[in-house]
Amino acid sequence: MMSRSSMFRTLIVKILFLVVAIALMTAAGLQLYNHRHYKMPIVPGPGVTKAAKLSDYSEGLKGTMADTNVFFLQGKEEGGKILIIANTHANEPAAILSALIFLENAIIDKGTLIIIPQFNNSASRNTRPGDGYPLYFEISTDWGSKKFRMGNRDASPLDQWPDPDAYVHYPERQLLSFIDARNTNRTWPGRPNGQLMERVTYGAMQIMREENVDIAVDIHGAETMFPVTNCIVAPDKSIRIATLTSLNVKAREGFDNHVEPSPSGFRGLSHREIGDYSDTMPFLLEAPLPFLDQPTGPKTVDLLLNGKDPFLLNLSKKGKLFVPYDDTGWPMNKRVGQHCSVILELIRQFSRKFPDRAIKIRNVPRYADVVKNGVGHYFHDPHKADKKDIYFN
Repeated sequence: MMSRSSMFRTLIVKILFLVVAIALMTAAGLQLYNHRHYKMPIVPGPGVTKAAKLSDYSEGLKGTMADTNVFFLQGKEEGGKILIIANTHANEPAAILSALIFLENAIIDKGTLIIIPQFNNSASRNTRPGDGYPLYFEISTDWGSKKFRMGNRDASPLDQWPDPDAYVHYPERQLLSFIDARNTNRTWPGRPNGQLMERVTYGAMQIMREENVDIAVDIHGAETMFPVTNCIVAPDKSIRIATLTSLNVKAREGFDNHVEPSPSGFRGLSHREIGDYSDTMPFLLEAPLPFLDQPTGPKTVDLLLNGKDPFLLNLSKKGKLFVPYDDTGWPMNKRVGQHCSVILELIRQFSRKFPDRAIKIRNVPRYADVVKNGVGHYFHDPHKADKKDIYFN
């Protein structure tokens, strides 16, 4: 039988352990809370003529973490319309960086550019601590640095829960993985009364229908070990423009790019459902993202930004990667530069094919400029902007 003093010492030890556990949980919880509620400033450029919310097109998003900003850049002359969708997957950050370059710099002389820089806003506030994801990353600029949340592929379970045993795609009824219910590249074309991520994709579909959007570009990043990378994914209705775009950027700008056909039997994808359920021509862009590869070192900010990893370099020498890879890695400037050039070339090829719906855009850098000057060179200082003009995501 334990003595009273032994019981007291045991109780003290247990209390100490409990206090330490509570302190650790509080510190970790506070970090995740701050990440979820961090406000990233967006400085609209001189070409922005209107700002809206996705809930204006999908009422079921109002008051939720899934609602997000939508920006319009309308030219003085009527023409075609293009929608740029970024951060469908919030762990592929070259997408939002590319979209912000257009948002902060583009001048539209003819037609309209619509930009959703943080499409899956809930996923941008989610993370993968089990995989060691950083919570934030920073981009160097001419005026300091710009801080971004590092998000996840899927929406936060705090916003959409519970996950189903199997996700049944609407309206095709195809059975998908349960986690795809929170993946906004599996929930197209969406529905107004569906789960939260279905309401997100429905909102984008309504923009395309109501605004008569001609082309939609969904920006992504993919593993170097995945064959569908460094490419444009397009269905039959978009394949000709995609092919001409790919050939031109390879010939004129010197970076690799190819075309992948959109599979008709795999449902829920933007490059499939947008084309099938609207008049808009969809394109999905993939740039190599070594951070997402499994056989890498720690998932650090350095790996995210410079794409350098000794394990991938070794695999490249053995011919196991689907993109060229050397000791220069795949830096963010290169990835973002490719996206900018591909989007501009898609616009050019569309305008040549449909001159009555032409889109004329200027003041957006191409691949060589972004590689030379860096992504941050094209971002505006929010501290010098009028507070009433700044938006947050």
